[in-house]
Parts: sequence; structure tokens; C-alpha cells
Amino acid sequence: MSSLFLQQLFESETSTFTYLLADLDKKEALLIDPVLETVERDLHLIRELEVNLKYILETHIHADHITGAARISEATGAKIAVSEAAGAQGNHLNLRDGQTLNFGRFEIRAIACPGHTNSCMCYFTDGKVFTGDALMIRTNGRTDFQEGSAEKLYHNIHEKIFSLPEDTLVYPAHDYKGFTSSTIGLEKRFNTRLGGGRSLAEFVQIMKNLNLPQPKKIQVAVPANLLCGKVNK
Repeated sequence: MSSLFLQQLFESETSTFTYLLADLDKKEALLIDPVLETVERDLHLIRELEVNLKYILETHIHADHITGAARISEATGAKIAVSEAAGAQGNHLNLRDGQTLNFGRFEIRAIACPGHTNSCMCYFTDGKVFTGDALMIRTNGRTDFQEGSAEKLYHNIHEKIFSLPEDTLVYPAHDYKGFTSSTIGLEKRFNTRLGGGRSLAEFVQIMKNLNLPQPKKIQVAVPANLLCGKVNK
């Protein structure tokens, strides 16, 4: 069996990663967290590889950018999949915790991980976990809006994500310091907020004192993303 094809793509304004995963032999693929501004880049890559895009997966309802899901779905016929907790419209699938999807010979499993937002989903396949904003490299997503909860995030990361094999590769939705991936083992040891044996009380205190400004695009991004990126042209 050939290995999973993985292309990590980057949008510089919001430091967002998009991921194309494919079985190049069976010519089936899925896309995780596309960004509106980079739709043409992603479609070009899909055409170059001559793959059938089956699914577009969102890790959550983003507040910092508008998703490219609707436009890519229109161009490819791919089904948009979002957590059932999102209350989104325009998607084709409402994902439940533990639900699996197949593309080629590969299977990807949805892992509900609310805490950053209520709609956070991580995705596990082939020794890799795509963690959205729930777990980032040496840090994590904020918990002060979109029904965020520091307590929920702490428990979900420790019980669902840190329980994965330590050599599992971690691919987040963003990075602001030049990292592209990590491993579960490294994050359990070195994550500055969630790792190193930090207690729930310590984590809650850290998150309470971040005092972060609101994302610049939140007022337009969240409503648009609840419609899977359908915006007036």
C-alpha cells in the first residue's frame, strides 16, 4: 500500500495551514481548512494531481478568516463536513465524535475536541492528527469566545489527544513562530500551557489572564463561516 500524500499549505495573512491529503493511486483526496484567499492555489494543486476531492473538513468555525469551502465545493463537488455542534448551514455532513470518512484506501476519524470553540474537531489518520486551534505547537487556541471553555479544552486534549501514540504527528491550523508540525510526545512534554504536567487549575489561570484582542475579522468571518464561506461577491 502506498503512503498517504500530504501537502501542507500556508496562508500568510492569518498564518493558517490548509492540508491536502490524498491516495494518489486511487485518486481520491480531502482538504482540511481551506482559506478563501487561497482557493485558486488549492484548486490548481487538486487539478495538477488529478484527484477527486471527496471531502472538505473544517476543524471549527473560524474567527480569523473566511473559509474557502463553499467555493471549492462548487468547483469540485466535494462534500463539506463540519461538527454537528457548529449549527452551520450549507454543509453536507454534520460530523459526530468518532465518525469516520474514507478516501481511497485511507480512513480519517473525527475527534470532537470543544474548548477553543464548541465546534472544534480534530482529525486522525495514518499516524497524523490535525488539531485545528485546539492544540497548536507549544500552545493552544484561546478559550474566551464562541462558547470557549478552558476546562473543556484541558480535559479533551488530555483525554482524547494526548492519549494518541506519542509518535503521532501533530498538524495545527495555525503557527505564528515558524513551526510546521510536532508530535504528541513533544507536546505532552513541552507545550507551555497544556504539557509538562500542568494542572487544570494552572491552565485555567493561564487562559483567564491572556487578555487577547478580538480577531480583526471576527465580525465578518464567523457569520460567513456558519454558511461555509458563502459570501456576496
